[in-house]
Amino acid sequence: MSLDQPYPLLETEVKKLVDFLKSTSIDTQREATAQLRLLSKQNRDNRTKIASCGAISMLLDLLYSPDTRTQENAVTSLLNLSNIDNNKTAIINANAIDPLIHVLETGSPFAKENTAATLFSLSVNEDNRLRIGMSGAVGPLFDLLRKGTRRGKKDSVTALYNLSRYHENKARIVRAGAVRYVVDLMQPSSGMVDKAVFLLAKLATILEGRTAIGKEGGIVPLVEVVEFGSARGKENAAAALLLLCTYNNRYSSLVLEEGAVPPLLALSQSGTPRAKEKAMLLLVIHRNYRHGNAGRG
Repeated sequence: MSLDQPYPLLETEVKKLVDFLKSTSIDTQREATAQLRLLSKQNRDNRTKIASCGAISMLLDLLYSPDTRTQENAVTSLLNLSNIDNNKTAIINANAIDPLIHVLETGSPFAKENTAATLFSLSVNEDNRLRIGMSGAVGPLFDLLRKGTRRGKKDSVTALYNLSRYHENKARIVRAGAVRYVVDLMQPSSGMVDKAVFLLAKLATILEGRTAIGKEGGIVPLVEVVEFGSARGKENAAAALLLLCTYNNRYSSLVLEEGAVPPLLALSQSGTPRAKEKAMLLLVIHRNYRHGNAGRG
């Protein structure tokens, strides 16, 4: 079969490739997964046909393949297939999480990156966030955040952000020790400031998250994002700081010491509607904090 696919992909051709996945020959499996990887990348119709022909469960089995290329092809095919909502459900229902975690723990850097991206894609579905979090994926995603490639870190923090949208996963992420490394990603050189701030804003909604952000030195970079970040970054940094300062006066003191008032004033005038609201509330908190301290003097 030509991988250029000058004509619509036929179901019989897909079934032939799926049958090849069952082969005991590593070479045959490698070639079949390579073709499915390319075909699943091309268009939505291909992704639908590949899934309907039973490829998902076979590709999941091959995530345990000892052959690096076969494993990489299989997980990349699953990533491509997961771009369709119905396939997201089918992949999760085929018990995908354990084999995906296996790749996160043992795969090549490329396979780990695409596994994290697959988990991100699957976690777009609200019901899947709970299942992924409960299945132990947070720990391996944190390991990728801690010591993965640049792209691996990006895919990991994006997946963790999606998982953090389910409340119970927030504590799992904090307890895994992720906050320290998310704070590190707030350096402009990382190219991931917005993603890191998104995640911290979610984690700041729980006590454990706020404590970890304060302990790991997250206040200073959050103030810097309010001053120098993108519009969305400023919005989320202000949201995180508001939560921190609302629940702990010590954080209010730190924010004031970092000179946050001028950038907050600017944000209250020129930010997004949500950013303006958060900035104005922060300014009220800081004004009350200063007046309270002055009264004690």
